[in-house]
Amino acid sequence: MLNFFDENPAYENHVLFTNGAGHSLTYKDWYTHSRNLEEKLSSPTRQLAAIICHNTIGSALSYLCCLQNRIVPLLIDHDMDIELRQRLLSIYKPNYIFKPVDDEVEPLYTLNGYGVYQANDIAHNIHSDLALLLTTSGSTGSPKLVRQSYTNIQSNAASIAQYLKITAQDHPISSLPMHYTFGLSVINSHVLCGACECLTEATVFDKEFWNICQNDEITSIAGVPFTYECLKRIGFMAMDLPKLTLMIQAGGHLSTRLQKEYLEFAHKTEKRFIVMYGQTEATARMSYLPFDMGLKKIGSIGIAIPGGTFHIMEDEKTEITQPHVTGELCYEGPNVTLGYAHCAEDLALGDMRHGRLYTGDMAYFDEDGYYYIAGRKKRFIKVMGKRVNMDEMEELLKSAFDFSDFACVGQDDDLHVFMTNNTHQSEVEDFLIEKTGLHLRCFTIHHIKQIPKNTSGKTQYPELKALAEKQG
Repeated sequence: MLNFFDENPAYENHVLFTNGAGHSLTYKDWYTHSRNLEEKLSSPTRQLAAIICHNTIGSALSYLCCLQNRIVPLLIDHDMDIELRQRLLSIYKPNYIFKPVDDEVEPLYTLNGYGVYQANDIAHNIHSDLALLLTTSGSTGSPKLVRQSYTNIQSNAASIAQYLKITAQDHPISSLPMHYTFGLSVINSHVLCGACECLTEATVFDKEFWNICQNDEITSIAGVPFTYECLKRIGFMAMDLPKLTLMIQAGGHLSTRLQKEYLEFAHKTEKRFIVMYGQTEATARMSYLPFDMGLKKIGSIGIAIPGGTFHIMEDEKTEITQPHVTGELCYEGPNVTLGYAHCAEDLALGDMRHGRLYTGDMAYFDEDGYYYIAGRKKRFIKVMGKRVNMDEMEELLKSAFDFSDFACVGQDDDLHVFMTNNTHQSEVEDFLIEKTGLHLRCFTIHHIKQIPKNTSGKTQYPELKALAEKQG
């Protein structure tokens, strides 16, 4: 069976990527570029390449050509601070850098506006199973990378294509960055099926994005909770997008209030809204909530993806088998990644996880075998001796109040609540006292213009913690 990144004669005449501005690239074009690149970069040893990622045809093509030639790509956010980027590059010393063409330096090869530049001639010792390196921390420049194997990316793409029922006729739009595991999985799963993705750097806040959705007859959109919060604010549910029939959500917990709204909207308009759960350490996805069960199981991450299984663990040896008992969520499947790399020497490492991942999430399952996240293992504090789940606190606030965004940080006996609306503080205080039983002096409410999030839409809790400490 062919991998999604292998040459597939049946797809040669299919369109692989469009960009919403009249440009397109076929699968045959990709295969031709891949062969040309093989001639240019031939080497007796496996090589490492850094790709400075944009949501463009050249960037995605660079990624697929690397996979096809068994060059290991390290995907880097183009928004990463230049000093942090250089630190990452100096630690891993990639042989090549793929980036938008630099007019001052002649590239070794050009792929749709992306140049291939020689960076180092180091002979890396790279494990034969290593396919891909992804950052764990968005734009912070941390040297800690997730090592993904060829089996990981292929099995996860196949599972996703199966439960989303992807076909060659589907046409998603790049609503998430490709360096982010969720955004990348959209590319992988659609390439597996011979489908075409529209790559654009326009965002959901840009008129151009919605013009593309209409004119190019986009069929699906992917988003993190922040994406769907934004879509609600800009009136997405009133837009005329008859071809857009699938909305997928992962990357964190969407408030139950919004889940219900999107599920009801999807049922009313004959679309599908599917909630999923995943981590970079599991390649991309571990679970999905079947659409026909969405309204019955609001708040659930659903069931394990095809080929995977969940366990709720009291500790590393004791599994919890009763419903509604919280423990750490453990996942098993072929998409569990090899482990981490902290330096170039770690690229030689093999499989350190052996198909089993302790997620760091606390969870439970119900009588029907549907799973629910209770919060992060490290996001629990004690206030006046009472255990407080900060993720649960955020969920309560977001579900109760739609006029503000919320985020919670803190340590024992010191809870800090950030909100983006400064006109309803007393209302929020009364709600917290009533729902949690905490005294007013047990928490501090801060007003902030915007909750800080990274390019993947995830809340930056360290920034908020530092701000809380500064403000006292």
